Amino acid sequence: MARSKARVYTCCALTLLCVVAVILCVALLVRRKCPADTFSSAAVAADSGKCSEIGRDILQRGGSAVDGAIAALLCTSVMNPQSMGIGGGSIFTVMDNSGKVKIINSRETVPRKFKSDLLKSCPKTFQLVSGSQWIGVPGEIRGYEQAHRLYGKLPWATLFQPAIQLAREGFPIPQVQGRYIPYIDTNQTQPLRKLYSDEEGNLLKTGDIVKFEKLAETFEMIANHGADAFYTGRIAEDLIHDIEEAGGTLTVQDLASYRVTVTDAWAVPLGEYQMYIPPPPAGGVILSLILNIMKGYGLNSASLTGEQKTLAYHRYAEALKFANGLKKRIHQQFGSEEARKFTEDSFADHLRSLISSDKAHDPQYYNITPYLDSMGTTHVSVLAEDGSAVSVTSTINHIFGSKVFSPNTGVILNNELSDFCGRVDDIFPGEQPPSSMAPTVLKSQSKTLVIGSTGGSMITTGIASTLMNHLWFGKSLKEAIASPVVFVDSQNALKFEPNFDKNVIEALKALGHHQETASNFYNVVNAVEKEDGCICAVSDARKLGQAAGY
Repeated sequence: MARSKARVYTCCALTLLCVVAVILCVALLVRRKCPADTFSSAAVAADSGKCSEIGRDILQRGGSAVDGAIAALLCTSVMNPQSMGIGGGSIFTVMDNSGKVKIINSRETVPRKFKSDLLKSCPKTFQLVSGSQWIGVPGEIRGYEQAHRLYGKLPWATLFQPAIQLAREGFPIPQVQGRYIPYIDTNQTQPLRKLYSDEEGNLLKTGDIVKFEKLAETFEMIANHGADAFYTGRIAEDLIHDIEEAGGTLTVQDLASYRVTVTDAWAVPLGEYQMYIPPPPAGGVILSLILNIMKGYGLNSASLTGEQKTLAYHRYAEALKFANGLKKRIHQQFGSEEARKFTEDSFADHLRSLISSDKAHDPQYYNITPYLDSMGTTHVSVLAEDGSAVSVTSTINHIFGSKVFSPNTGVILNNELSDFCGRVDDIFPGEQPPSSMAPTVLKSQSKTLVIGSTGGSMITTGIASTLMNHLWFGKSLKEAIASPVVFVDSQNALKFEPNFDKNVIEALKALGHHQETASNFYNVVNAVEKEDGCICAVSDARKLGQAAGY
């Protein structure tokens, strides 16, 4: 009897060992299938390789997806300060490991006092808008604080250390930052020019060593004493002093009263996915509308062949025009229930019925009213080991924002109030400007895709183009991001990125589309995708980015 029991136990043990061995073999085989340029655990896609690596290192130390995102953003504010920084604001889309998705909105707000005729100062055509009158109340650090409070794992101060070291010790100016230093105006922006000048007064250039020592001190103060140090302490007083010196209207009360909003993400079905987007004043509604219109055409890889390609891009351009026609209606004072209707299939079906397959129409047909295109921003996408994810877009708006630099704090201030130009008739204290920012997370039963873009008005173009190319046209994530885009500007003109199919361009012109040449394309998509246990992370080559993971 004892021998019989022993045999049974031995058999059970051997069976269990066999099962474990099979599971291990299957796991190894699955892992072997992952391409060489993918990761098995987690990844970060930021604007620069350095910042992606910093975010990855935070994840490897046990940090959450939010921890990795904050560290990568702080790094970006040093590596690409022309795009974002703690003088601006951000929108986080955060998915926890249970699949719940929240929006943390720390976009800038209108100060209590502002020029009563500010909107009359809006330029009539797109240009970089500088000056202290355009500064909104910065929300960036309060956004980090709220995100960390809800989702952080590592100590707050830990997230600041890599950026502090970079800012204090200095580094060679990377190519992208160097490209924009000549944008600094010599007359109106003396403090900013001084920051970027050598001892002889010459502007620094790519490869020169730059240090941001005052910013390092500010980071250190916030790291050690929390976000309140920025909003109610000495930093706040110094920041407001410098803004007043530049003629701005922000007050210490504006900073002290700033509040972040935390809401549920809006969920929009997109094929096998649920697409999670931020509500107005963000650009998620515009993104969902474009994709909802296009998904009704049943696009696939064959859609990029022959005349089908022209038809696909004609319909896409028409969808972009209808989306532009709605932009004036997407802002904070706009009712959320009415905005939700724009994300519904029935609304997309209606607009699709208005799209003619054989011709384009005049601007009035799409209800387009003049507004100003915008540019700028940065984006970080993070996917952590536990399946949690962060898609976060941050900005100071135009290149170097308002170009107002605070010498006492090292902070470059935003020019976010210019985003109201052409979009609203009045502005109110505490209101957030409308935005194209659309940090997005897509989730299906077996896949997660974390995506977002930079480039002001080109943000929705960048994301929509990538998702169409990846989900419907069958391109890899890297190929989809690299694909040349067509952008429809606020004047209803089509602008084609270099290397866009010339035959399609000519065919679209023949259908009545108006073409103009764009001097620059600012669409920069950074994305992380998990499928079949493999993680693909791509930072857009347009900004010379590199993703990192493990």
